[in-house]
Amino acid sequence: MKRYVSLGARAVSGLVLLLVGIAGFFAFAAGFADYPVVAPVPGAKPWIRGAYHVHTTRSDGRGTPAKVAEAAKAAGLDFVVLTDHNDLKPSAATWVDGVLLVPGVEISTSAGHLAAFGMQRPIEGVKPWGPPEQAVAAVAAAGGTAVLAHPVQTKNPWKDEATAHQVPGFELYSADTFFRQALRSPVSRLLPALGASLVNPVHGVMLLASPEPRPTERFLELARERGRIALCGADAHGLPEYEDIFNALDMELPPEVLPGPLSSDASEAAAQVTQALASGRALCVFRALGAPEGFALEGYDESTREAPVGTVLTVRLPEHAPGTLEVRVWGDGRLRPDGAHIELTGPGAVQVEVWALAPGRFFGHEWRPWLVPSPVRVVPGPPGI
Repeated sequence: MKRYVSLGARAVSGLVLLLVGIAGFFAFAAGFADYPVVAPVPGAKPWIRGAYHVHTTRSDGRGTPAKVAEAAKAAGLDFVVLTDHNDLKPSAATWVDGVLLVPGVEISTSAGHLAAFGMQRPIEGVKPWGPPEQAVAAVAAAGGTAVLAHPVQTKNPWKDEATAHQVPGFELYSADTFFRQALRSPVSRLLPALGASLVNPVHGVMLLASPEPRPTERFLELARERGRIALCGADAHGLPEYEDIFNALDMELPPEVLPGPLSSDASEAAAQVTQALASGRALCVFRALGAPEGFALEGYDESTREAPVGTVLTVRLPEHAPGTLEVRVWGDGRLRPDGAHIELTGPGAVQVEVWALAPGRFFGHEWRPWLVPSPVRVVPGPPGI
């Protein structure tokens, strides 16, 4: 018996040493990962930056609101939307060390998690783990914008079809979902990310960003019937560190959406941010890859985010090395050979994203999402066209 125990202990020890060695290899490779991929545009007006879907010690986060603000400032963010679990009476909007903390909430329902921001009145009549329609109605009554949090996820997907069609927001990319996907591929995805994090934490976070098709397919299915808002949820709890998540991805507001600095009055500034996010004109940016200045998606009605069938959208990109950026299109649109124009073939919806050739797990490169706008709804054109 002792012999078998000894052999088993040796096997476990050998496996641990092997995994440590592999992690060490990825840590070594991470030292050569070069960010950003896209150089900043000289003289460009900076966009207002922030993190959406962040947890603090008011629920299951590891950092106090003040610590979150400290990490956000270090990452260069202007605002953070706090969404603590079932925190139905969050603190008022406030400026902390130059960072705007915006109140929000993530409500646990029997069908999944519903995030919300921009409430003008308290959310009432909601009990944690209650029916989803109750939470959706309560957010609407409070004047807020509801978002399906990590809606296509193994652990906490959104399971109610009727309310899914009512909620305008959708977390198209979720850092928490990326992590849970990596858990299903511990050797090929999780271990490289953990190893890289020892040397280059932001690179470790970016290695988790490997999107799967199901969220986009589900999002387009819902977007074909009405306008939808695409959001990237940091879903930050403090592990990985808040600052590393904030440096990896954020939500950004173009100058044409929110010109000038935010108001010094916290309540007014929070209204500016939440209205801009709710408009669908904010952009999800995987910021580690570069700043979005110089990007534009043109050719649709920006007030409605709609365009008729047959319209040709134009994608404008900042200067970049050949072969480092790629426009990708899903849904009812077709990318022309020039790689910069999309013909709308609907009716339905089209999702246009810019992907970048980013540092990979070893010494090579892999394609990752960089700029993610909300979809354009494609409506029927005039008769005879």
